[in-house]
Amino acid sequence: MRAKPDGAAVFDRRAVRAHRDRAAPGFAGRGDFLVREVGERLVGRLDDVKHRFARVLDLGCHGGQLEPLLRRQAAPDLLIEADLSPAMVECAAGSARLAADEEWLPFRAGSLDLVVSVLSLHWVNDLPGTLVQIRQALKPDGLLLAAMLGGETLFELRESFLRAEAGEEDGARPHVSPFPDVQTLGALLQRTGFALPVIDSDRITVTYANPEALMRDLRAMGETNATAGRARHVARRGTFRTAAACYREMFGDADGRIPATFQVLYLIGWRPHDSQQQPARRGSGTVGLAQVLSSRER
Repeated sequence: MRAKPDGAAVFDRRAVRAHRDRAAPGFAGRGDFLVREVGERLVGRLDDVKHRFARVLDLGCHGGQLEPLLRRQAAPDLLIEADLSPAMVECAAGSARLAADEEWLPFRAGSLDLVVSVLSLHWVNDLPGTLVQIRQALKPDGLLLAAMLGGETLFELRESFLRAEAGEEDGARPHVSPFPDVQTLGALLQRTGFALPVIDSDRITVTYANPEALMRDLRAMGETNATAGRARHVARRGTFRTAAACYREMFGDADGRIPATFQVLYLIGWRPHDSQQQPARRGSGTVGLAQVLSSRER
């Protein structure tokens, strides 16, 4: 996401870091299930890439969950693990670890062959600026592989709180982040100078016994609400009870369990290089549309 035109941030980056710091001690084994699942799906895409990636950055590394995957798939000479949260970085096991803000990358131009990011970029205020910095840090023909949460994420929780607050309080406040959509990200990759951009999405649905269990997991993941406009007080007990009842009524299954949907958007883009496939020059086509459609020109 981009910061608002008046300069106000969409996300409270201090809160993002604090949430991750708090989650770090128990993240492995309790809060890392989504990072591991999405990481497997993202890094697996390297199977189809015939490149040598000597210098690799795991941007938003959490507790180092991608480290064994990247060493197996990319076999880098240097793997840098970086995260906004110093506490998360301390949990990573690699030898090159760095506490770094995705909005202010400390890497030299052309110093990296591959940048991988799993479930971190959706907390960035100036996503175009971060993508430009990543492109500049990549060598020509370097690759960006990223996965971030999309706009359909936790729509069940969002709708339940909206309904509850409409009846219990003066107005609704955001409880789920304003995540981007596929079309926005596709245009953004092109606008920030990436070649051969590919965007696709996936849905991962997790079921819970009750909304309280979902909220506990979100805290363990470090993914609780960090929007700048969030309410700074705990929701009233009546509001939370009403939201939980709405959740069960609107989305619960026959067994009383509730679903939580995570939409994952996958981004692939290359730093431009002369060796890459180039689009044909405008007007250079030699086959008429009528030939393609097997019809007669008029």
